[in-house]
Amino acid sequence: MVAFLSIIALGFFLGMRHATDPDHVIAVATIVTRQQNLTRAALVGAFWGLGHTVTILVVGAGIILFNLVIPVRVGLSMELSVGLMLIVLGIINVTSFLRSIPDARLAAEGSAREPDAIVHSHSHGHGDFVHTHRHTHESGAHVHDTGKIPLAFLDRMLARFGAYQHLRPLLVGIVHGLAGSAAVALLVLTTIRNPHWAIAYLLVFGVGTIAGMMVITMSLASTIKFAGKSQHVARKLGMASGLLSLGFGLLVVYQIGFVSGLFSAHPLWTPK
Repeated sequence: MVAFLSIIALGFFLGMRHATDPDHVIAVATIVTRQQNLTRAALVGAFWGLGHTVTILVVGAGIILFNLVIPVRVGLSMELSVGLMLIVLGIINVTSFLRSIPDARLAAEGSAREPDAIVHSHSHGHGDFVHTHRHTHESGAHVHDTGKIPLAFLDRMLARFGAYQHLRPLLVGIVHGLAGSAAVALLVLTTIRNPHWAIAYLLVFGVGTIAGMMVITMSLASTIKFAGKSQHVARKLGMASGLLSLGFGLLVVYQIGFVSGLFSAHPLWTPK
């Protein structure tokens, strides 16, 4: 019983630590920078952790119970998917920032035409895209062409569904689980010989990852809520997270594709 409880405690706390890996934090940061509600931020973390746990359990169980061997190129491709996903998330955030920058020139022209009008801007979202409208109260108009909003494909197709806000971090978590599942399962095999206990460890590890990511997303949202009371600061935080995600994603692609040799004739892969 003591050994079992030790395994449970170890799995939970290692799962929480696993949630703090840089690629994990960067990925959720690109989503949470648009969210200042703590409850919704916690849900982002929970669904990311759930997706990660599902992949860890499925792939890990295959390795533990059926001695599944993942080919080198498949393993590297699983890790490459994380880099590609970080690049996509980064591009979405950077694009959203560039399209939401207030146009000071248009504001000045509007003030010159209507000196008594109050010119201001406000931001709102379409799906996961936030942009700014600059207008006067005298125009009475709030018009834009939604067909030109630079949403990602999934945003355009699924933003109308409320479940999409949870589906996105879930998918991101699943991709991250692909990259780390082999390493976690192989580590468990070297320390826990009983397959049932090994599966229990993976499950508790997943619960710890969910808890850890919820803490991270709530902390990020609290920081953004405190520092980002102005739309200007919030947009800059979104831009920073987008650039960080883009840069880190490119680094991962280079590491996997060229250093580890995925794009070469002799790839090398050590699950980690």
